[in-house]
Amino acid sequence: MRAARSLPARWQAGGTRISRDRGVAGTEYAAMILVVAMIIAALVGLSVPQDEATGLKAAVCRVIHPLDGADACADGDYRDPDEPYDPDNPRDVPDVPENDPFEPAKCLLSEDQTKTTVVVQILFIKISGSETVKIQQWSDGTVTMERMSEVGGGVTASISAGIPGLKDWGGSASLSGSYMKGSGSGGQWVFDKNKSDDPQADLEANLADAKKFADFLKDVQDCNNRPGRSELQMICGYHANKKKGDLDPDRAPDVDITKTTTELSGGLSLGKSFTKGKGDDKKDLGSISTDLLSASMTEDVVVMRTKTGSDAGKVTFVYTFSVGGQGGEGVQGKGSKMQQVAVTYDAAAYDAEDKNGDPHHPQKMTITTSEEVGDGGGIKVGAGANAGPVTIDVGGGGGTIHSTIHTETAELPLDNDGDSTLVEDWLRGRGDFPASDALPNPSDATKPLTDDAGPLETLLHDKAKLSRLDYTANTDWWNASLGIGFGISAGQVTMGFKLFGIDITHEEKNQTITGDPTYATGPQKGGGRPWVEWKNCTRTKPIPT
Repeated sequence: MRAARSLPARWQAGGTRISRDRGVAGTEYAAMILVVAMIIAALVGLSVPQDEATGLKAAVCRVIHPLDGADACADGDYRDPDEPYDPDNPRDVPDVPENDPFEPAKCLLSEDQTKTTVVVQILFIKISGSETVKIQQWSDGTVTMERMSEVGGGVTASISAGIPGLKDWGGSASLSGSYMKGSGSGGQWVFDKNKSDDPQADLEANLADAKKFADFLKDVQDCNNRPGRSELQMICGYHANKKKGDLDPDRAPDVDITKTTTELSGGLSLGKSFTKGKGDDKKDLGSISTDLLSASMTEDVVVMRTKTGSDAGKVTFVYTFSVGGQGGEGVQGKGSKMQQVAVTYDAAAYDAEDKNGDPHHPQKMTITTSEEVGDGGGIKVGAGANAGPVTIDVGGGGGTIHSTIHTETAELPLDNDGDSTLVEDWLRGRGDFPASDALPNPSDATKPLTDDAGPLETLLHDKAKLSRLDYTANTDWWNASLGIGFGISAGQVTMGFKLFGIDITHEEKNQTITGDPTYATGPQKGGGRPWVEWKNCTRTKPIPT
């Protein structure tokens, strides 16, 4: 087995990040466009691991019971108790103790997210703003609602060239790239006042409260944005308050959230221009274009300070790296990969340690990885008209993408100084096994340890709560854009940029759990950790929205 994998240096515990933002010089920008092209190529091969349990069960059964055939496979009792457990064999399941300490307390059942993004471009400068609302259903009957507002800025450019085979028809291809940094703030509200022995009924009641509160906040925002006299806004607010029922209109978020984002993105599009006449009488009639591929690499740092509930007084730093892409004409394809680590501290102790320069003492670390792949109908196109070197472009599109998401999580409680120090040193790049490359894969922690296993691998294998989930997701999106550009041609290469542009994208995504949620129980004979039914997850069903 390979040595312990480790966390990228770009993720530093406690919000400290290695400075890599020195601006985008010319050579760096050229490299950036090359990287974007490589991302697009890499995303073509993205896939979500499929469950091959049926074939595996049949093959194992035939090997162990070559004479008994299907009858032996049907009873499920073919495992030799003296053999080591195989964590990848779904029939190789031990007796799970009641209240298994390795079983996570809850899982995410579904998530509804609405996001609107507005991007304004002036010359090579991009300014963006977005608003995101997210409602999540959890298997313990609680519901969370999160609202985030983000703003950002950066640089962008594009380069295009004619396609020799389409020269007579004005065919061209363009590659664009941008670099953006942003920040945001918001909050998370927890709806859990409905508590009983029936988490399904609690979920339904808490979801109703969350939706009512979300509608109330939206109505209040619409009232505040209305032009006119303050008296009219007060009347609007009065009617909004009546809708909320017995919910507290001044309820503050249970969790305060701040966020910083760095994004590198780019795209490939194909276009065609139209002309009339020949020679000196030739006139440019405009052009059409189709966005063929787009891709992005994103680093997020989120700080969550919890003010109420069982986690009151905690601060969690969430570091996320993701790569994603979308493309196609007529049939849209989508793929993404995400790696995330979240580290939780006692907020007061962390602030004091940070002020005095003392070592920090994390209380929990959670590692999450996910992959998403999907496709669906949709298209994004544009049309333009030329007036000399100046162009006016109008674009738009929309569609629906159906995708599957595979998620794995390792939740590691750090309940003693030794484990806490080990994780902190790993995050900070200290000791013999520092974080430097990719995050450990939660599934790897179910396999038996080898002699060369590192201390973090050992800790995850021995103590982490390991789980895996599958989701189906539907994403509805639309886009509209307007741009005024300027281009300079040199042969078949055109350097173009926008004098002014505005781009609006709206996305609604619904994600719902599917399949058989599983978690890994404790180490068994032979060292493996078998996957078993996650009863704390399966006891509650998501409520359609």
